[in-house]
Order: sequence, then C-alpha cells, then structure tokens
Amino acid sequence: MALLTDLINLNLSDTTEQIIAEYIWIGGSGLDIRSKARTLPGPVTDPSKLPKWNYDGSSTGQAPGDDSEVILYPQAIFKDPFRRGNNILVICDCYTPAGVPIPTNKRYNAAKVFSHPDVAVEEPWYGIEQEYTLLQKDVKWPLGWPVGGFPGPQGPYYCSVGADKSFGRDIVDAHYKACLYAGIQISGINGEVMPGQWEFQVGPAVGISSGDQVWAARYILERITEIAGVVVSFDPKPIQGDWNGAGAHTNYSTKSMRNDGGYEVIKAAIEKLGKKHKEHIAAYGEGNERRLTGRHETADINTFLWGVANRGASIRVGRETEQNGKGYFEDRRPASNMDPYVVTSMIAETTILWKP
Repeated sequence: MALLTDLINLNLSDTTEQIIAEYIWIGGSGLDIRSKARTLPGPVTDPSKLPKWNYDGSSTGQAPGDDSEVILYPQAIFKDPFRRGNNILVICDCYTPAGVPIPTNKRYNAAKVFSHPDVAVEEPWYGIEQEYTLLQKDVKWPLGWPVGGFPGPQGPYYCSVGADKSFGRDIVDAHYKACLYAGIQISGINGEVMPGQWEFQVGPAVGISSGDQVWAARYILERITEIAGVVVSFDPKPIQGDWNGAGAHTNYSTKSMRNDGGYEVIKAAIEKLGKKHKEHIAAYGEGNERRLTGRHETADINTFLWGVANRGASIRVGRETEQNGKGYFEDRRPASNMDPYVVTSMIAETTILWKP
C-alpha cells in the first residue's frame, strides 16, 4: 500500500512535460457528475486552447444508442488537487456533433444571459452557500447517527466541536483546502443544524464563473468522499421529521445595488422576484417542497415573503445592507440540489432583463 501511495503521488514534472487533464461534465440526471482523463503534451491555462472531446451519451442518459456521441467543450480550468503539479480539472459543457447544446446543458443559456450587455455592465456577484449531508456508505444514514436510530434533537450541532456533536470534519477540511488549491473562491465552511450536515460557501464570484466554481467544488467533494468511503447527498430533505433540510442560499448583488442608493434597487429587484415566484421555485431544485415548509428556517413554498434579518423569509436582506443603504440580498429558496447555472442566470434575468 505504501508503494501505491508513492505512485499516486508521483510528480510527473520530474520526468515529462506532459500533463493529465480531467474533463468533468454533468450527466443525464442534471446532478450526477461524470469525468474522464486524457494526456496533453504540456501545461494549459486557457480553456480555449484545450481540445474538444467526446463520450458515450447513451451511457449517461443523454443520447440514444444509435447516435450516442456527445461533444465536450472545455469552459473553465482549475488546478487538480489530487494529481497536483501542472495537472488540471476541466469543467465542460455538452453539445451534439452538430454543435447544438444538448437539453441537460444548462450552462449554454446561462452564458447567454451573462454575456448580455445589460447584465455584463452590472457585474452580478454571487455567493452560494452549498449545504450537503454526509451519509454512511452502506446504510445511507447520516454520519455520526446510530444505525437505524436518531441522535439527540437539534441545537448542539450547528458550528459545533467535539466527537459527540461534529461528524466528518476531516472530509470538510480536506475539501476546503483542496478547493483553495484548485483556485476556487471558496470563502468558508461550517457545521450545520442537523448533525452530519455541512456547508461550504463559494464567492463572491462574477456571472458564469459562479456556476463553474460550484460544480468544480461539488466534483472535488464527491472525489474526497469517495476516498473516505462516505456518500455525499445533496437531497434537500434527507431525513424527514424535525430535522433541518439542505439548501443552497444564493447571495446576490449588482453594481447598482452595491453603489449609493442601492437599497432602492434591491427592493425593486425583490419585487420582481416576487412576481415570478412560481417560475423560480419550479427551477430551484427537485424535492424542494419537502424542505420549504415554513419551518426549520424556511418560508412556505407557496408564499413569497421578504424581510430584514428574517431567516424564515424567501428573501433575506442583511441588517448591514439596510443600515448602509446598499449591498446585497439572499435568496433562501434554492435547494441544495439546484443547478447553479440555472439559479444564478435566472436571478440576473428576472432582476435585470425582465421588464414587467
């Protein structure tokens, strides 16, 4: 096993210019992450210099068997924290051989929204709070919970320390450092209200890069939990009953909101979001109705409500934003399994481009 570890940690740059590029894409369910690796002749830092590639879409639920080829277009590069050296992770989106984005390619439409001149000039910033639950591999029950049983009620676990309250910290810290190494703008982590549940935050990131970074961070988390023999779940309500669900609260601001007088811009944007509440809820993740019940720090799924410092609202405005008269707001509706390309671009489209 020591030799295996040595081989895994081999520094390729000692003997060759060649690098390994891990091409990453989103599979047919919209949440499953797929990847495969290829050798390239030397280091690459610009995704447009990377070759396109293909894969068997019939094996990922994205193409029929008699016309199975799907083309990968490289879109973003991150340093590879697993292979290290000059090796890279490559976030890709997916197209037919004719160059048409396939139905599960949500990045394509998001990129169109973010490249619109009216959106680009506003430099939309996003901070996404990605919650997730760590599960014991063979029983699919939260880490630290007695198998088939329950821990004590919620209260002691949020931001907790101690072997009887905090479960999976090594995984969380490994993920934190790996994301920083990769070049992801991960801004923090914390233990969540339900034991075995954690959160990491990505941002502030501008426009399409927010989605790229969240997907890269999810990939790295899947790889680390694979190594640890633990399952990561993005289900918005993994355990029924008096336990918190898992969300992906999305913090958002535009240049106009960050400038003097921005609070009025924020209120106008929130009003627009309220008018499109149903459309946003429909795009904010599957199973969200199990989470958005009006309990456990959520607003009811059928009700649009905003407030200052209110964690039971659909949209929360921070006390500091109110006091400064400018800043950002938090959309608390997205589920943990949301697609960040869909959510970020939809918020920009509704608040900047849509004219009611």
